Amino acid sequence: MNEVVVTRKRFAAGKIGELRNLGLVAVLVALAVVGAVTKPDQFLRVDNVVLILTLSSIIGVITVGMTFVIIGGGIDLSVGAVVALSTVWATTKATQSYGIVGIVFCALAVGVGAGLVSGLLIAYGRLVAFIGTLAMLASARGLAIQLSQGKTQTVTFKNQSLVDLGYKKSYILGIPPLVIIFVVVAVIGWFLLNRTTFGRRTFAIGGNPEAARLAGIDVRRHTLLLYVLSGLCCGIASVMLIILTSSGTSANGNLYELDAIAAVIIGGTLLSGGRGTLVGSVLGVLVFTTISDLFTLNNLSTAVQQITKGLIIVVAVLIQRRAAAERTSP
Repeated sequence: MNEVVVTRKRFAAGKIGELRNLGLVAVLVALAVVGAVTKPDQFLRVDNVVLILTLSSIIGVITVGMTFVIIGGGIDLSVGAVVALSTVWATTKATQSYGIVGIVFCALAVGVGAGLVSGLLIAYGRLVAFIGTLAMLASARGLAIQLSQGKTQTVTFKNQSLVDLGYKKSYILGIPPLVIIFVVVAVIGWFLLNRTTFGRRTFAIGGNPEAARLAGIDVRRHTLLLYVLSGLCCGIASVMLIILTSSGTSANGNLYELDAIAAVIIGGTLLSGGRGTLVGSVLGVLVFTTISDLFTLNNLSTAVQQITKGLIIVVAVLIQRRAAAERTSP
């Protein structure tokens, strides 16, 4: 009887997720209509669409890692600072002397290292995720400023071929390499979350960590791996940011944590963990990036953009709470 109930709940959750994703697609269509009406000569241009996809790619890769962390019952506030540290460390003269391989390896290693430290503090040091990642945020940002001395570090001519990936001549069938990287990361993430034991354990730990522990899951080790995965995504995103800007600076990644968390929430992932969808998170990224693009084209300030994002987050959380209350009510 219990198995039947569980199956029904999963089926209902799946249907709700599908409806929410369709709703996000409808929002994207509505935003496209608004853009076509307000700025038809700019919004509908191929270059602008490519720009939206490119900007979505960087924050999108970070959002993939954030989705895993939040479904697992955690939170990662350090993603923006880790991206900044990765771009700075990967563009120092010492690192660039090893060529493109050195830049990419350093960026990935810094991201994974930061995720490992956060994971150890949270999983084995028993720090609350909010505090542990907040400490990493401050430390990573400070170290980035220290390494760069507050200056912008540019990619040398020796490594110009890496930066060339951001130019139109490197597009594959009209698609920027950064978008392709994002698609590959998202597909791998979807498979890992929905078709592997790792994904099932992530849902189980986020839903009820004590029950997961009693079922034989090593909750601490899995939690550690979730933050390492988030750090890896930050490392990949930092390489993409270096390609896009041909530089590294301690100012990179500012408020990326807000964008990633917001995308995950409106995508349908519960802040309390245990339920979520990567497809929804990807759609959430596209929604926020399209909104930012519309605001920019219509000459609205960054402050208005941030206020709007904040309001969207509040509304999404309130909707989640109401839906949760309706499901638990007799």
